Amino acid sequence: MEAHPYIQTFWSVLPPLIAIVLAIVTRKVLLSLGLGIVLAALLLQQFNPLTSLSHLSSKVFSLLWSEGALNEWNVNILLFLLLLGCIISMLSRAGATHAFAEWAQARIKSRRQAKAMTGLLVFVFFIDDYFHSLSVGTICRPVTDRFGISRAKLAYLLDSTAAPICVLMPVSSWGAYIIALIGGILASYGITGQSPLAAFVTMGVMNFYAIFTLLMVILVIRGGWDLGLMQQHESRALQGELFDKSKGTPPGVHDHEVAGGRVTDLLFAIGGLTLVTVAGLLWTGTQALNEAGESFSLLGALENTNVGRSLVAGGVAGLLICAGALVRERTSAADWAHTIMVGLKGMLPAIYILLFAWTIAGLISELETGKYLASLVQQSLPLYLLPAILFVLAGVMAFATGTSWGTFGVMLPIAADMTMAIDPQMLLPGMAAVMAGAVFGDHCSPISDTTILSSTGASCHHIDHVMTQLPYALSMAVVSIAGFLALGVTASLLTGFLVSAITFAAVLGFWALFRR
Repeated sequence: MEAHPYIQTFWSVLPPLIAIVLAIVTRKVLLSLGLGIVLAALLLQQFNPLTSLSHLSSKVFSLLWSEGALNEWNVNILLFLLLLGCIISMLSRAGATHAFAEWAQARIKSRRQAKAMTGLLVFVFFIDDYFHSLSVGTICRPVTDRFGISRAKLAYLLDSTAAPICVLMPVSSWGAYIIALIGGILASYGITGQSPLAAFVTMGVMNFYAIFTLLMVILVIRGGWDLGLMQQHESRALQGELFDKSKGTPPGVHDHEVAGGRVTDLLFAIGGLTLVTVAGLLWTGTQALNEAGESFSLLGALENTNVGRSLVAGGVAGLLICAGALVRERTSAADWAHTIMVGLKGMLPAIYILLFAWTIAGLISELETGKYLASLVQQSLPLYLLPAILFVLAGVMAFATGTSWGTFGVMLPIAADMTMAIDPQMLLPGMAAVMAGAVFGDHCSPISDTTILSSTGASCHHIDHVMTQLPYALSMAVVSIAGFLALGVTASLLTGFLVSAITFAAVLGFWALFRR
């Protein structure tokens, strides 16, 4: 069969590259993604307009219906977004959001405490990054608004705690997925002296990007360190302008919040959502283990769980609790309809962007952009450069494809092949570099679903979030590259960590020159 002229070639990089550059330059995310999607479809069908249109139609249709069945993951995520939009709207209409803001303002006395609350809640919602970004954003946005913290800063706090914590925690949807990949890699090479869980924990200690990103979040919470465009957003927020009004109201901001209400309504709604979601994760995972004839284990359950179903179950539980609050308030039928419509409408911008991002990600996968980028790295490279190059390559791949999970799936086996062929002792450092790079690229990418949902949870303009998070992500990437270079040269984790720490201090010194 004749080789396709555009698959796994330089041309396969153009659709995501054009979409990303245009999104940043024009700030029109849907238009930019749409142009990238059209170009990807044309490349796949060798610029035949009719077959390109047919292929694109089937790709869009497959977002909801694939291989003769419902595309359960996509549908469940969309349902959860709609349910969460209704929950936010109902809580606002019942006065619970206003009541929580008043309650928190009486106890939280400073901007630092408001930011600390946002950062610390990751340890409650660490089970999944989608869950964290949307739930914590809902809880904290009224409080951060009251203290003049910009929506861009809130989005940064959500995004820069969600993925770094999830990628380090074995008891999370990310951890279970990565441990499963590591298990397959270790088994394929006949490595029996180390369990997948122990390997995951060891790799976590080598994940310089996640560790120093969390350290940077602590510094941001303590005060200052508003890098780049974040200074402008924080300055406007302190003057009462939480977002750029010239660009319209961000998704999730409702105009029907009322005074009064009860704090317990919000706590019960979010608590019910959380408990039912976690119970759903364990239940669906246990059911999958039983069907496979395997004994129960917490990691095994999380590895086999159905995140989408669990989120929807949690969303329904939260919705029912909110509905009870509106019934108690004797809400009229007209108010019920208005509240539901406001909630659904508030989530539509995020859903549109997510659908476009999923479409271009699927087309990029068919173009094998990730494999092309991986092929650029030759196995003849010096050993000491390997971890740093794997970090950069994983970052570029996650940035271009918009998915850290997809990068894990492609790059972890490639990293294993390369390190085992050169020096088996570099297996874990090489895979740790991939994990770190994937999170870095995900943080920078405008087409990443986690970036989209973090901006949604914060009600921040999507490109504002991307541009304000970029200086932090790039700075921590410099720290990580230095650490991985030292790790490659010395094969010493302690040396790599020390070099990262020194570089971190140097980066802070550089940015201190620009602080006001």
